[in-house]
Amino acid sequence: MFSKILIANRGEIAVRIIRACKEMGIATVAVYSEADRDSLHTALADESYCIGPAQASESYLNGERIVSAATLSGAQAVHPGYGFLSESADFAALCRDHGLVFIGPDPDVMRQISDKTLMKREISGTRLKTIPGTDVLTGPEQAAAEADRIGYPVMLKARSGGGGRGIRLIRDSVELLAQYPLAVAEAETAFHDGGVYLEKYVWPARHIEVQILADEQGNVVCLGERDCSIQRRHQKLVEESPSPAVNAAQRHRLMEECAEAVRRLHYTGAGTLEFLMDQAGNFWFMEMNVRLQVEHCVTEMLTGIDLVKWQIRIAAGISIPFTQEDVHLAGAAIECRINALSPGRLNMLHVPGGLFVRFDTYLVQDVVVSPYYDSLLGKLIVYSGTREEAVRKMKAAICELVVDGIPTNIEQQLQIISDRRFMSGRYDTSFLE
Repeated sequence: MFSKILIANRGEIAVRIIRACKEMGIATVAVYSEADRDSLHTALADESYCIGPAQASESYLNGERIVSAATLSGAQAVHPGYGFLSESADFAALCRDHGLVFIGPDPDVMRQISDKTLMKREISGTRLKTIPGTDVLTGPEQAAAEADRIGYPVMLKARSGGGGRGIRLIRDSVELLAQYPLAVAEAETAFHDGGVYLEKYVWPARHIEVQILADEQGNVVCLGERDCSIQRRHQKLVEESPSPAVNAAQRHRLMEECAEAVRRLHYTGAGTLEFLMDQAGNFWFMEMNVRLQVEHCVTEMLTGIDLVKWQIRIAAGISIPFTQEDVHLAGAAIECRINALSPGRLNMLHVPGGLFVRFDTYLVQDVVVSPYYDSLLGKLIVYSGTREEAVRKMKAAICELVVDGIPTNIEQQLQIISDRRFMSGRYDTSFLE
């Protein structure tokens, strides 16, 4: 097991990883930008190093500076969290080249999976269904011809990256020709890869994802599914597990097929396979995320399995001691993402309490929310024995949560949870439209 880990991230996920390390008796190293000098994760870590100015490109996206900090501190491994360099095969390889363990999959496997068109080709050899689409397009003329073949509407997507960026809904050829150069430019800016492809638009649909753990010994365990259908501009706002739209037979089959696909990929660590579920109950594979998901806490609350600790153990070569039969998916867990609507200074924070109520955050008194990074302030998660009770618990928790001084989406989240469509479990990805 590692004795010291560097966390190559910031905000609530850096705090989350540091706390897991403390429970495991592992020393931690934080890195921070000049804007995050007084952030909570720097105070909680055993050591901290400034790696550059506020701009992410000069700090949290600068792999060389992060590796230098790890080397200076004597860390043995690097945990990337989510976002930033968490899905960068080049960064994972850089860590390996400097004798550091990257807590995630092998760089070569990451390269294979991060190219969504190659990944779908690989998945086509399994029992999972892939959405009809194209390989990487050569230009707008080919895109128009392929869209005619597939049939409008279609989704124009970036080959690399994630987080809802680089995605456009295209309804006709005029819109396609107008949006194509913009999509390429956005993908190039966001991911340094201008490759884009087309995919059939599946609608109405639920956004379902399956959480897996896989070790170096070939053991794969699925930890159930999460429903992430409530989104704004492809950014998730509310997640729950299990999905009210998935029955037991569907769940069993989906987890079995996901485990087979993950073994085929020789994947190790925590990962998530994402699907669109149509009205007929078909699951259409979209992509696989090779990192910890923002919404991993929902699965932790439902199963009692600490995903961060198991990421670390698997990276250290430890095999998973439990089997699929040991995973129990009883009850219901719900998460609401609490986002800042604009920068500001925190005047007061009141966190709701009670049995099985959790708020993962980096907020402390007088913290300044910076305009340089993600707007996520924290994640409010609840668990109860039934979905109905979990919804009531979430309503009570949201009403109790106070984040004064920073404009947030707390009121919007209360409206979502109180909506009759959400309460009934009958909603899809068009919920906020």
